Amino acid sequence: MIKSYDVQIIGGGLAGCEAAWQLAQRGMRVKLSEMRGSGDMTPAHQTDGLAELVCSNSFRSDDAENNAVGLLHQEMRDLGSLIMQAAEVAKVPAGSALAVDRDVFSETVTKHLENNPNIEIVRERVDSIPAGRPVIIATGPLTATNLAESIMAKTGEDRLAFFDAIAPIVYHDSIDMDIAWYASRWDKGEGKDYINCPMDEAQYRAFHQGLLDSEKSEFKEWETNTPYFEGCMPIEVMASRGLDTLRFGPMKPVGLDNPRTGRWAHAVVQLRQDNKQGTLWNMVGFQTKMKHGAQVELLRTIPGLEKAEFARLGGLHRNTFIRSPILLDRQLRLKSSPHIRFAGQITGCEGYVESSAVGLMAGIMTAAEISGRTVTPPPPTTALGALLGHITGDALADDYQPMNINFGLFAPLDEKVHKKSRKAAMTGRARTDLNNWISAQKVAA
Repeated sequence: MIKSYDVQIIGGGLAGCEAAWQLAQRGMRVKLSEMRGSGDMTPAHQTDGLAELVCSNSFRSDDAENNAVGLLHQEMRDLGSLIMQAAEVAKVPAGSALAVDRDVFSETVTKHLENNPNIEIVRERVDSIPAGRPVIIATGPLTATNLAESIMAKTGEDRLAFFDAIAPIVYHDSIDMDIAWYASRWDKGEGKDYINCPMDEAQYRAFHQGLLDSEKSEFKEWETNTPYFEGCMPIEVMASRGLDTLRFGPMKPVGLDNPRTGRWAHAVVQLRQDNKQGTLWNMVGFQTKMKHGAQVELLRTIPGLEKAEFARLGGLHRNTFIRSPILLDRQLRLKSSPHIRFAGQITGCEGYVESSAVGLMAGIMTAAEISGRTVTPPPPTTALGALLGHITGDALADDYQPMNINFGLFAPLDEKVHKKSRKAAMTGRARTDLNNWISAQKVAA
């Protein structure tokens, strides 16, 4: 047991775990406080494992040359990210995306932190912000009520919130592969990364109407006016935006040749492998707030899923975040109380990788500060710097909403580049600038 700590981290999700790892690797003593395992649980988690993945099992694209989140993956790897190390151990087939077996992933993160002599994991609920030492609050979107009230009192700002919906998971052996088939869009990947269930126009129209008519979860009074995050929209909400909205979104048939017809279907439901054994497959883009009975009834109308058995049905939980652009400085410190840093989704970033990346930066910055140094923020030309800039001042505070990393957040290119070469030019610049930044930090240390 560690008798004294340099920093306390509240929250054992991806951001908190990454921050703890970065601090410990730099010789700092860390107390990691996690509510789950102490008798408390959130509405969305199912285990007390550290870094449990609640929604999808995908870290999205792993293409570091043409995709912003893929670039963020690589930048985190360059900085010794624990989350990226664990993702590699738990990796499952997903085409050009990085997806993981959630249990293996959580177990890997937990094992690394438990075995680090500079980290003590304490299963406890923290009801107020501690004083007297550096603190990183990484409690995520499901921050417990008492701590949330303590944060509100400290920041002087009301919380903002949005809903996050969870997609169903199907047992593989209940999928009818005489109807469905394996393929990635445009035949990318290994060929068996996705299972595709085709719909003709009549089936699609009936399914669309079923979504509109389905029985949904009722909101509590305080949830009624909470907006959704556009990147995790419940499928029935997408359906309400128009008949073809789904066909241009998660049910897009483009690039998926049905081997039985040689043609594209009118619409396609895709399932992605969710565990290493390939026994569980999640329904891509099928986040939902339908009641469980309605889900089973409607989802079994999808061709190939008539006899589907579900390991998990969809659900809905509320996410909470602070107004980071006006509350935090470029070091992720609360301007009114600089010993407090925030990391992860509570800052208003969105996505597993983005949350982990903010935890990584919070850990590096806190370690430097304890050592009597100040880390210059990563350049805005990098994925890390672009993400940091967005949540600490570049976004408009009045309209601040959760955001995934994207090239629109990066500093623009100095020279004119053809549209087809723009992404490659931005990632190439980012790789160079991050390497220079890393070298500069080593010299300063």
